[in-house]
Amino acid sequence: MILKSCFRFFLVSVILIITIEYDSGAQVVIEKSKDKVIISGVPYYIHLVRKGETAYSISRAYNITVEELNKENPPAVYGLKEGQSLRIPVREIPAVTTAPPGQPQLPRDESRFLYHRLQPGQTVYALSKLYGVSEDDIVNANPGIEISRLSVNTEIAVPRRDFMTEKKEFDVKDAKYIFHKVERGESLASIAEKYGISIRELRRENRNIRFPQVGDYLRIPVREIKPVAEAELIEADSVQIRVTDSVIVLPKPEGYTMVSNLRGTFNVAVLLPFYLEENAVRTEIDSSRYVKGRLVYRPVRRVEDWIYYRSAGFVEMYQGILLAVDTLRSVGMNVRLHTFDIKSDTVAVTRLINRGQLAGMDLIIGPVYSRNLAIVTEYARKYDIPVVSPVRLMNNSALVNNPLLFLANASPEVAQDAIAREISDYYLDNFVFIHSDTEGTDKDVRKFRDKIIAELSNRIPLSEIKFREFIFYNRSAFNNDSINRLGQALSARSENLIIIASEEDPVISETLQEIHSLSKKFPVRVFGYPSIRGLDNLDPKFIFELDILIFSPLWIDYSAGDVRQFTSDFRIKFLTEPSEMSYAWIGYDIIYYFLSGLAIHGKDFLVHPEIHNPDLLHTEFDFRRKRPDDGFENYKLYRVRYTKNYEVILESDENQYR
Repeated sequence: MILKSCFRFFLVSVILIITIEYDSGAQVVIEKSKDKVIISGVPYYIHLVRKGETAYSISRAYNITVEELNKENPPAVYGLKEGQSLRIPVREIPAVTTAPPGQPQLPRDESRFLYHRLQPGQTVYALSKLYGVSEDDIVNANPGIEISRLSVNTEIAVPRRDFMTEKKEFDVKDAKYIFHKVERGESLASIAEKYGISIRELRRENRNIRFPQVGDYLRIPVREIKPVAEAELIEADSVQIRVTDSVIVLPKPEGYTMVSNLRGTFNVAVLLPFYLEENAVRTEIDSSRYVKGRLVYRPVRRVEDWIYYRSAGFVEMYQGILLAVDTLRSVGMNVRLHTFDIKSDTVAVTRLINRGQLAGMDLIIGPVYSRNLAIVTEYARKYDIPVVSPVRLMNNSALVNNPLLFLANASPEVAQDAIAREISDYYLDNFVFIHSDTEGTDKDVRKFRDKIIAELSNRIPLSEIKFREFIFYNRSAFNNDSINRLGQALSARSENLIIIASEEDPVISETLQEIHSLSKKFPVRVFGYPSIRGLDNLDPKFIFELDILIFSPLWIDYSAGDVRQFTSDFRIKFLTEPSEMSYAWIGYDIIYYFLSGLAIHGKDFLVHPEIHNPDLLHTEFDFRRKRPDDGFENYKLYRVRYTKNYEVILESDENQYR
């Protein structure tokens, strides 16, 4: 009876999942408005937003760009709402008469056209939406052909859309620079004299240009005259003191901090999701056999080394912690580990605090889920206990007013800063910014885009930036033609710098495969989040052959003595070796770094972690805080290059975010 109930539940779940997937994949058909109004002499359609409609789908239906839609309707930038009224500029399509049938087929010209194979039921209107060109352009590209009479799989020429013909307008407040385009015969001296500044000032603002070439842009500082407010006037008999929120940073040691002859006893609480109850279940139901045509359910014992999949990474992290404790004990430290199984629910961690089981701790590692982390940091702040978050969080908001919280893994914001700074060196490239935020509501996407524009605007005038946003859709939504859509955003006349602003595995893997195919026709550079390095469902050739540079939070030198010793100890103790992406490395480094820092520097270490620089296995912690009352975040990212020679190399970090 129980088995039948389980099977019924499983069947209902599968049906529900299929239904949800079907509904989520359905394409909303945009019904064009017939209502026209005249505003200031300009004709507009008035479109009421329906459920499921997006700025992208609406703009395509009316043959305008998303930028035009946002310009006419500024609130649309922050996302559309059902029932919202939009003003759409009228784009009339003139009537077209087709040439008589029988006209000879024109020769292929792939520099001007894409060639689409017709799918059942596709119309000129559908193709115009798919490729972002007008129906008129498609008809004119195929003179004498009536698409409605063509058979499935017939090739239709679609004009390539030059995305860069439209300049994207960006708003920048309080410009601190103007730009000078170098002309023939000009030198740094003549340009400095022209703007009334010194050559030293000019060089300081343009460190990347030693000898200006014709066509280069030089940044000229705008001299700002700031009026003195009444509140800033200094009285003759008083002295005004300005209080700032600046963070004092002490010098970092030139070499590694020696870790030896440590003294003291330290209590460490480890709060990780081990899922002990799930791991305790050592049998499972096997339904792979049929007897006389009927499915047979039978309990079977799991293999001895089976581990519940959600706990596997944290078990490895704990193994790394144990090895670090062994190392510290060998140099004189007494470490007492207090380990707790804390999953996503808040009941266990609240009970832990209420029972006083975290009292007297010198260090807390975890928990990994944000809501539990908030509970623990609130408690730890009262007793001055440092808390280390060992896994990456989606944002760093937990650091606000938590001066003893340490994020061991950098948030996406740190990677965004590093990427934006790096790609600004390629300011003359054609930039294509790919994301999957169809609704325009993802704050991280907007923040990333704004960082890139801000960095580029420090190098060239905004009017010269070639920047295009590209919304990712699963290729199945476009009958395998999404590669052609991306191809329209690329330029054959200049380098194309593509930024993948997503951490979703399907977005990254499909996009890299498409870029790999297009790289045979277009010169490309690719940048993305550090998660590209951990993809399991993608053939590595797509990363190597694109010569991708990844800002990675880890780099393991397997030739180093301490790394070899760690892998040897791990193999002896646990009968296996940790993979490059294993949590075992971060588990070891956290314990080794924080306990040795406390033992050597005392409480000063928690205020200025930069004074401690031990030799770690897979990172060099670079903890920084934005304000004195905030916690610390690890800013260390390595420049890891995947070369076309199928090598993974570490590049200089001179351009690392500072």
